[in-house]
Amino acid sequence: MESKTARLTVLIDPAKKTALEELCATQDLTPSQVVRQLIRGYLADHGVSYSTSPAVPKGPKGPKPKN
Repeated sequence: MESKTARLTVLIDPAKKTALEELCATQDLTPSQVVRQLIRGYLADHGVSYSTSPAVPKGPKGPKPKN
């Protein structure tokens, strides 16, 4: 799983939200887990790759200082 998370706010019809929550409960899943699955599938379907590892900080750019 990803090491950090970012918040995504989604507006949804209250009836759909209730139906999603009820279905998720029957499957022992949270709505967030289902949304993450949907996003991963959508990205995969469209051939979009991404990295789940944290970015490694790079050192200063430019020539190395002479000693």
